[in-house]
Formats: sequence, structure tokens, C-alpha cells
Amino acid sequence: MQILLPYEFSPTVALVCAVSLGVYVTGLFRVRCPTSLFRAAAFLIGLALIYASLQTRFDYWSQHLFFVHRIQHLVLHHLGPFLIALAAPGSVLYAGLPARVRTHVVDPIAGNRLARGGYAAVQQPVVAAILFVGLIYLWLYPPVHFYSMLNVPLYNAMNWTMALDGLLFWKLMLDRRPPKPGRTLRYGVRIGMLVAVIFPQIAIGAYIALVHHDLYPVYAVCGRLWPISPMTDQTLGGLITWIPPAMMSVLGVLVVLTFWQKAENPSGRPAEVVSNPEETMRSPRDYAG
Repeated sequence: MQILLPYEFSPTVALVCAVSLGVYVTGLFRVRCPTSLFRAAAFLIGLALIYASLQTRFDYWSQHLFFVHRIQHLVLHHLGPFLIALAAPGSVLYAGLPARVRTHVVDPIAGNRLARGGYAAVQQPVVAAILFVGLIYLWLYPPVHFYSMLNVPLYNAMNWTMALDGLLFWKLMLDRRPPKPGRTLRYGVRIGMLVAVIFPQIAIGAYIALVHHDLYPVYAVCGRLWPISPMTDQTLGGLITWIPPAMMSVLGVLVVLTFWQKAENPSGRPAEVVSNPEETMRSPRDYAG
């Protein structure tokens, strides 16, 4: 059971996760259109993964092993936000909020031009893609990484920015609403973004995995928990940065293609195929009698 207990308890993480869970469960009972079991499970699993990566012994391991740290950020930046965005929980969360919070907090913020403009700015395709990849590069830049692993406020900022940016990016990619200017991106643009972010992640992951010197001596300073060499630890971390994120982008492309197909064929029925084009030119008399 010690594994499930936080190494350093964070009231903020615990509060955010607990409130999100409570509001979502409340919304499930209030929302008019029932949410599918798959979407509810996706949200709950995604939230549980984020909580586990920050508030269990896993967080302690990630501070002493580079490859575990990369797994933690894979969860915070990719897997957890991907599942939450796939669940499309917006309407359920809104329904689960107290009426006063919806009326006096959420609705005014949603209608505020400054808030809407700021959100639209960070969700511009180029900006969103640069932020998504740029944060990975920023926190893996050796000098920045060294100090962020030793400074508690900076360490917390690193984890929060990865999680928040992951939620923003995957929300933009996996929006279930049909494309509409100023609201949702076209499916082709989303696929292009998902493909574009693959290559920078492959590049940095390959560099970390294949370089022949220790890029992150901070783990030697903190002390590695297991009898693993610095280069093995770094190689494993590079591979985790290299392969799984690329696979997540491919999975995202498949999901977007599914949305695209459903948008073009809402009924789900296969399109009728005319084997002989001349049949369409028959006169109604041909069918008389």
C-alpha cells in the first residue's frame, strides 16, 4: 500500500483531481443525453493516470530514474490527456457544476472577449503544435532539466505545464464537433498537425537514446534507486521519448479519420454503388409494368 501513497502530498493536485471526479460523476446523473460507458471509462482512467503519476510513489521514482521520469511525462502530456479529450467531458462537467458556479463563474469567463481571445491564440494550429513540442524540448534541455529536478516550484511548474498543454492539444485534436470556422479545426489540418509533431519528438528521443555521454547528471546527484548505469537509464528514457509519443500521434490520426468518416456518413450505411452507369439513364418507361 505504500506504493499508492504520495511521496510529497500536493493539496493542489489532490483537490483538482477530487473536484474533477466529483463534478464529472455528478454530471453523469444530470446530463440529459447519457454518456457512453466507453467515454466515461476513458475520462476516469485518464484522470486516474494523471493522479497516479503525481501522487503515488511513482513520482518519487521519477525523481531518481530518468526513464521513469519520461514515463511520467508520457502520461501527463500524452496518455492521460488523450483519454480525457477522447471522452469529450465538457457537457458532463458543465452539468455537474453547481448552478451558481455556472452562472457567476463559467458563463462570464466563456463570454469574456479577453479569455476567448487568449484561448483562441494558444489553440491556433501553428502555436498549438509549437507549444506541444516546445515544452518537451524546454524541460529536456539539460541545464533547465537539472535545476527543475532540484527546485520544487520549478519541478511543479514542469509537471503542470506538461499536463495542461497536453489537455489543450488533445482537446483540439479530438474535438468531436463537426469542423466550423472559429470553433473547430478541419480534419485534414488536425491530421497534418499530428504528423508534424511526430518528427521533432523522434529527433530528440533518438538524440537522447544514441548520444554517448551523460546528459542528465542530476540523477546521479539525487541517487538512482536501482543498480542501473547512467547510459542505460538515459537510453531507455530516450526510447520512451522516441517511440510511444509517435505511436500516440498515429493513434490520434486514426481517431480523427474515424470522426471524419462519421461526419461524411452520419447514418453509417455503406454508400450505394452502381455497377453499370447506364442504369442511371434508363427511362421510367423501362420500369413500367
